[in-house]
Amino acid sequence: MARAPLLQLSDISLTFGGNPVFADLSLVVQGGDRVALVGRNGSGKSTLMKVMAGLTEADSGTRVLSPGTSVGYMEQDPDITGFATLREYAESGLDPSESWRVEAAAEGLKLHLDTAPDAASGGERRRAALAKLLAEAPELMLLDEPTNHLDIEAIAWLEEELRTTRAAYVLISHDRAFLTALTRATLWVDRGKVRRQESGFSGFEAWRDKTWEEEDIQRHKLDRKIKAEARWAVEGISARRKRNQGRVRALGELRAERSAQIRRAGTAALELDSGQASGKKVIEAFGLTKAFGDKPIASNFDLRVLRGDRVAFVGPNGVGKTTILKMLLGEVEPDEGTVKLGTNLEVAVFDQTRAKLDPNATLWDNLTMDPLLGVSGASDQVMVRGTARHVAGYLKDFLFDDKQLKAPVRSLSGGEKARLLLARIMALPSNLLVLDEPTNDLDIETLDLLQDVLGDYDGTVLLVSHDRDFLDRVATQTIAMEGNGRVDVYPGGWSDYRAQRPDVVHWDEKTKTRVAKAADAAEQRTSPPAKTEKLSYTEQHRLDALPAEIARLEAEIAKLEELLSDAELFSREPVKFQKATDALVARHAKLSDAEEEWLALEERAAG
Repeated sequence: MARAPLLQLSDISLTFGGNPVFADLSLVVQGGDRVALVGRNGSGKSTLMKVMAGLTEADSGTRVLSPGTSVGYMEQDPDITGFATLREYAESGLDPSESWRVEAAAEGLKLHLDTAPDAASGGERRRAALAKLLAEAPELMLLDEPTNHLDIEAIAWLEEELRTTRAAYVLISHDRAFLTALTRATLWVDRGKVRRQESGFSGFEAWRDKTWEEEDIQRHKLDRKIKAEARWAVEGISARRKRNQGRVRALGELRAERSAQIRRAGTAALELDSGQASGKKVIEAFGLTKAFGDKPIASNFDLRVLRGDRVAFVGPNGVGKTTILKMLLGEVEPDEGTVKLGTNLEVAVFDQTRAKLDPNATLWDNLTMDPLLGVSGASDQVMVRGTARHVAGYLKDFLFDDKQLKAPVRSLSGGEKARLLLARIMALPSNLLVLDEPTNDLDIETLDLLQDVLGDYDGTVLLVSHDRDFLDRVATQTIAMEGNGRVDVYPGGWSDYRAQRPDVVHWDEKTKTRVAKAADAAEQRTSPPAKTEKLSYTEQHRLDALPAEIARLEAEIAKLEELLSDAELFSREPVKFQKATDALVARHAKLSDAEEEWLALEERAAG
């Protein structure tokens, strides 16, 4: 059965600074859609999402939103000025009786709502924007990189929220596992056009490659036809000039068609030089213990890293993964224990704060003025793995054009900053590569290349990431930081770690699904629980709010039933009749859910 469209864009065209972003773009988002919005960095995904949200106005074309449809957009950089706390921002616009929704989202996203905006990090502000959107519960959610700055536990919580929501949503994300688990359709932005496939992200790469293969075949056929027509024109056009002016014009049209075709964007030319071989033993740590105040980071932790190992560090945000890395590199002293570094180590670091980049300096100066990369007496040269290269040519390998070279780093997108930092560390010979959250903001094609490069790298890799797919593809060893100073070592990547620890409650299993909660409540009604659990703060808020919600739904049902009691309504206003009928069905379903939820919570509270 066809679903009603919630949002429709028709013939959208948009230019920035004279450069076309989209031309004659059209798309439809329907009720219940679960859509991955994919494309290269710079292809216009975020811009398109802002057009969908109504925040960016197109130069031409139309945006049609179904009457009564609410749309929520998760901002990348939300404006929180004027609010005393993140709570005040997240609850703004909500009915006070709905504030429990903000509490529930904040709990899942590990957000401290009482933080002042000026003390909040960029990640905390983004989580506040996400909590606000989830609490508002619009019918269409537009989510731009929602998993950035979330740890694996919070990603799993968000994944479950989106899996069970009735709302439609469109997702931009670099997290393959997240997209694969949640999406049932794909919108692909490529060279100003949008293609749609009615299958989730898991089928995207095969679809993309097939599309490009067909495109290459058609381009080859067109080239052959142009060549044949041009040969005809040169060899005999003078004798048949009057007769064949039409064919000459057709040749011109073929050439115009070929020149109008937009070339696919290239891929970054990633390459690592492992330099001289390190010693076989890269790092040996014995009995490492570290705490900050009463917060333990590690307790009696041992680790041996050998040349060629790919060691991943996983755990919730704030558990101390970066601290452990710095201890292993000798940058932070342990409270107890020793670290012994191997011989001939050359270390290159990709840090999540991008601290190695000067935000006020240009891309050009960030490389040429770097004491490790600059070439003495040549202000336009950089030393790349022992060879002097022109800075413009080298940055072109990382997809930067000439106009960007003199722009300050602060003007770059997150993905562009990540590519610039990769350019810096890949210019240096290294045999120990430290990657702290390298996957944030990189597009999927660049992530693929980075994985391939790491696979061929002869050196050793220490990696911190919340990207489960990336961990599985790269890591040969996983260091799991479970909290309270517990640090354990497992062979393999993320999936291997989980398979080896069925006895522990993993982060992404702590949040029960709503279906499981309902089943638990039903079971408790038939057999008394062995132990009564106290309601959480969020659950108590929900219990207090449910009677008012049930009363509101009952009042709405009464009004709809009164409206539908008019025997002439169907023949007089069939559209209104259908909408009222649909609304009545939906309100009855919500009322049933609310009554079930109240009963389950009330029985637990009374127990």
